Amino acid sequence: MDDRTTITDLINQHGHLTDRGDFDGLTALFAEDVTYDVSALGGGVLVGLAAARVAALELADANPVAHHVTNIVLREAVDGSVHAQSKALGIMADGSAGSFTYDDTVERTAAGWRITHRVVRPRRTPLRD
Repeated sequence: MDDRTTITDLINQHGHLTDRGDFDGLTALFAEDVTYDVSALGGGVLVGLAAARVAALELADANPVAHHVTNIVLREAVDGSVHAQSKALGIMADGSAGSFTYDDTVERTAAGWRITHRVVRPRRTPLRD
């Protein structure tokens, strides 16, 4: 499998694992010390998978029941890391939906490609960043 496919699969697997609460499986996607920035959603900057897990469990039923990712664009950086930008849709239990952008830094580690930094930004205003 080539690197582009592997990295795209990392991003796509996030929704499958998160939606079923498989937090242990997230170690195959994220670095243990990942920086997960959900400050635009009011959740601050989470450092480490353990912090992300605690935040998700605290949200409980306020979590989306489904995370969908699309429009993945990969760009290699000079240092060999990869910048990945993708669109995400979160579907809530009541059927409402939200649109988001994921900005990821993906790095090759001893364990393989891992997301080391993610910024989640909601899309609330049309035709703007």
